[in-house]
Amino acid sequence: MMLALNVGLALLIVSLAVWTVFARDTFAAAVGFIAFGLLLTLVWVQLHGVDVALTEAAIGGGLTGALLIGASARLRPTEAASRGERAGPFTVTLAALLACAVSVALVVCVFTLPDPAPTLAAEVAVNITSTGVGNPITAVLLAFRAMDTLLEAIVLLFALIGVWSLAPSSAWGGRPGPLHHADANGMLAYLARVLPPIGVVAGIYIFWVGADHPGGKFQGATILAAMWLLVIMAGLADTPPISRTWLRSVLVAGPLVFVGIGFVGVVAAGAFLAYPAGLAKPLILVIEAALLPTLALTLALLLAGAPQRAERSRKFAPLPQKSARSAFCAARPCSQCPPWSRAS
Repeated sequence: MMLALNVGLALLIVSLAVWTVFARDTFAAAVGFIAFGLLLTLVWVQLHGVDVALTEAAIGGGLTGALLIGASARLRPTEAASRGERAGPFTVTLAALLACAVSVALVVCVFTLPDPAPTLAAEVAVNITSTGVGNPITAVLLAFRAMDTLLEAIVLLFALIGVWSLAPSSAWGGRPGPLHHADANGMLAYLARVLPPIGVVAGIYIFWVGADHPGGKFQGATILAAMWLLVIMAGLADTPPISRTWLRSVLVAGPLVFVGIGFVGVVAAGAFLAYPAGLAKPLILVIEAALLPTLALTLALLLAGAPQRAERSRKFAPLPQKSARSAFCAARPCSQCPPWSRAS
């Protein structure tokens, strides 16, 4: 039974991957990529890689898929004009040959790997208990590969700065993304009121148990970012201006704490990012707690995009008086007005 399930899952993944590559519509390809990521999540669960499965569902299928859908929406105006264009026979043949050459090279590399492959698993298994962390994934990422994890957080921050650099000069320092409007009594607003408390509890729980069980800061931060974006899409809140001091402080707090603990290791343990004996787990928890809000805010702002609106206060103008308000509101329903301008 499990063999049939595994074979069917493998065939479905390969078929979906081929369909995603050949889909000419960018939105359809993005949806296919998301489905591909969710199927890969099932594969990792089947391989007992629960941590990898959570990361694939949150980052691979979730965050990356949302970014691709946003990109496909921006490409809609130009995609229709280029839909009728077809590559010539020479271009198609060259692309096919290049793809085949890359595939053959990958196959050769896989089959020429030494058997058994070089590994540090034995050394890690001997020393992992000194970290005091029950989850081996967390122990490896924050003890044996702490430098990689630090660089990943810094790379995300630089990616966000790169997205912000696409903003026009008139909007620099302003609010990312458009101002969303939604029916205050609609399903989206209802979900934005019901799901965030559940999502926040789930995200914090996944973060907290990550030290000893599958989970961690990246998975928890993705859930927290998704809840915040849901509230923004429902029009119940707005993205903060990127010039705010508190926002920039949260963005750099996680990496700064990480680097600070690294220098503590230089003094107390003789190496950068080395932990003093008996303090490995507390310091790992401090690093993860500092990175959680940084990653949640970074991921949410990456999806929000570049600043599009000049900074202004949500209370920039008083509501009209009663008589003027009545005339104003008669021209449009309340659902078309931003939440901060609706009458109480």
